[in-house]
Amino acid sequence: MEDSVTAHAQKLGNVLIPVGDLDKAIAFYSESLGLAVKFRDGDRFAALDGGGVTVALVAGPEQVAGAVTAPSYKVNDIQEAVRDLTAAGAELVTGPEAGPHESRAVLRDPSGNVLVLYSPL
Repeated sequence: MEDSVTAHAQKLGNVLIPVGDLDKAIAFYSESLGLAVKFRDGDRFAALDGGGVTVALVAGPEQVAGAVTAPSYKVNDIQEAVRDLTAAGAELVTGPEAGPHESRAVLRDPSGNVLVLYSPL
C-alpha cells in the first residue's frame, strides 16, 4: 500500500440482508440456521451472531443499500472515508447521514457493488 493511501475499514462489521418480514427472517436465521439473536430493533432491524461478523436483517427504512445484500464496514471517520473512497473511484449513493444507531453512507465500488460505511454516533 502506498504511503498516501489511508486505510479506513477497521473491520467488516456486518452484512446487511434485506428482508420483507423480520419475524419470518429471524425464525429462519435463528431457528433453522442456528444463529443467535444479539439485538432487535422493532420491525426494522435484527442483529444475529454470524461468528465473527454480524448478520444484520434489515426491513423497511433500514434497507439503506436497497434490496441487495451488502457488506458494512466500520470506519473511524465517515466523512474522510467517503472523500477518499470517492476519490479512488467509488460512487456515493447516499449519505453520510445519521441513522438510529450510527452515521452511515452507501457507496458503489468501481465495479458497481454496493457497500455501506458506518461510524458510531
